[in-house]
Amino acid sequence: MPMKKETQYHTWYWVAAMIVIMIIQGIFASYTKIEQVPYSAYQDALKAGKIAEVRVSGNYIQGTYKKPDESDYSEFITNRVDPETAQELSKYDVKFSGAIESTFLRDLLSWIVPIALFFGVWIFMFRRYASQQGFGGLMSVGRSKAKVYVETDTKATFADVAGVDEAKAELQEIVEFLKNPDRYGRLGGRVPKGVLLVGPPGTGKTLLARAVAGEANVPFFSINGSEFVEMFVGVGAARVRDLFEQARQKAPCIVFIDELDALGRARGAYPGGGGHDEKEQTLNQLLSELDGFDSGVGMILLAATNRPEVLDPALLRAGRFDRQVLVDRPDKLGRVQVLQVHVRKIRLAPEVDLETVAALTPGFTGADLANLVNEAALLATRRGADSVSLADFTGAMERIVAGLEKRNRLLNPHEREVVAYHEMGHALVALSLPGSDKVHKVSIIPRGIGSLGYTIQRPTEDRFLMTRKELDNKMAVLLGGRAAEEVVFGELSTGAADDLGKVTDIARSIVTRYGMTEELGQVVYEKTQQNFLGGAAMPPLTYAERSYGEETARQIDNAVKAIVDQAFRRTVTLLRAKHDTLERGARLLLEHETLDESDLTGLLQEPVAAQ
Repeated sequence: MPMKKETQYHTWYWVAAMIVIMIIQGIFASYTKIEQVPYSAYQDALKAGKIAEVRVSGNYIQGTYKKPDESDYSEFITNRVDPETAQELSKYDVKFSGAIESTFLRDLLSWIVPIALFFGVWIFMFRRYASQQGFGGLMSVGRSKAKVYVETDTKATFADVAGVDEAKAELQEIVEFLKNPDRYGRLGGRVPKGVLLVGPPGTGKTLLARAVAGEANVPFFSINGSEFVEMFVGVGAARVRDLFEQARQKAPCIVFIDELDALGRARGAYPGGGGHDEKEQTLNQLLSELDGFDSGVGMILLAATNRPEVLDPALLRAGRFDRQVLVDRPDKLGRVQVLQVHVRKIRLAPEVDLETVAALTPGFTGADLANLVNEAALLATRRGADSVSLADFTGAMERIVAGLEKRNRLLNPHEREVVAYHEMGHALVALSLPGSDKVHKVSIIPRGIGSLGYTIQRPTEDRFLMTRKELDNKMAVLLGGRAAEEVVFGELSTGAADDLGKVTDIARSIVTRYGMTEELGQVVYEKTQQNFLGGAAMPPLTYAERSYGEETARQIDNAVKAIVDQAFRRTVTLLRAKHDTLERGARLLLEHETLDESDLTGLLQEPVAAQ
């Protein structure tokens, strides 16, 4: 039978090994037949005529005896000694030999040290570059980057979270399970494997997750969704495995993945956007881990996102993220509670009413309110006050909403007068129409990038529904500035561009989304598209995406134009009837530059006092 190739290789290995062993044995045997003698003994043998042959090298003398000596050695070797020294020592019958200074270590270090230094510098530079790029060392590239907070590190509790009472109530059950798991398994039920916190940015989703860990007094693994995917293929899946392995070892614990949409985006959602194999592989590993771990051991997965609409459906199915908790913007009562949490860190004036501050900030998130409190404290510090007053909160709110004051932006007298009438037109229409939000402040001081003046309205309460009449009043207030320019100057300026855009959006929504026109009926022609929770609507649908024909499009355009024209005519009629009040208000605004709510109330009451 022919011999296999692997067997032939093994045979040749054995043959080569035997040959090497024989060569080594020969060298060793030949070396052991050489006698190493002192130099003085070599001289005595030379004088006695016992040496047959000598071979001289730089430091050694090697030779052959005429006949083997008493020890049966045929050859010898000795270290050379300087002739003068040898002759001097021979006079005194001293036994002496040469000593060669060994330079092996020095020669070895002369090669090793430069090489080691080179590789050390190279490794240092590589690790520094790797840390800057975010993927760490090669051996730790597959390790999870989750920050682990032990019980003492997670200092947040539910007392630090305000304005989201419903979300806290939902998560309280998670805390109770981690504290007392036997109670929830008593009737055969199980705690949800995963809880997804959904809400606009800045509403406190991350803080709420930390508060759950702090209340349950368990380890807290925190990682961002974008930290899984790196430049190396397979790293994301490896980090997912490592994260869950570490969490199992420290159970009971909480694993929190922030910005889940960076990791859990729907697979195949963007087929023309290039390859997403690495992200999909990471998502597949996460789905596998969610199916594999048992929540009965006390391991809970929390995640947060403000874009739930882009998540993969497999991630949201029952058995993975069983529960979705909405963390929305707080209402007025919630804003008061959030402010009470944040004002603990500042010195507040006794006369400050937090309900008044909350009324000034509709739509603010928890992060916005924290920024408001900080800006108010900075304003009070800047003016050298001992405490933070309501005026500081008002100034901070104006700075956040309208931008920084631009007192160096000089307007010519005519432009300044146009801005005064424009802003007073907004305020006067808002004060005249029933149901409109109260006017808190009017100013002609430029702020931000393009604002030459501003009018701030304060809602009386949080509103979730609006009637057609209320929408008409809102459009009238927005058109008050342009109508005032028409009434006073008989011409229009570019200062109302933003107002016109908002009015057009409202009118188009009345026609296409709310079904509030008789001509087009109770039909929705355009659906609202939002890019994330709480975000602005996407641009209008293009022609190819329309679900109606050209004739309907013409009717929609005519209806929108008719609504805006009617609102403008109504506003002009109102301001012409109150022309004297408009004149007095504009002159007062030009004089003081800023008018608050009490000034405007007194302005409206002056004609009554004159009668």
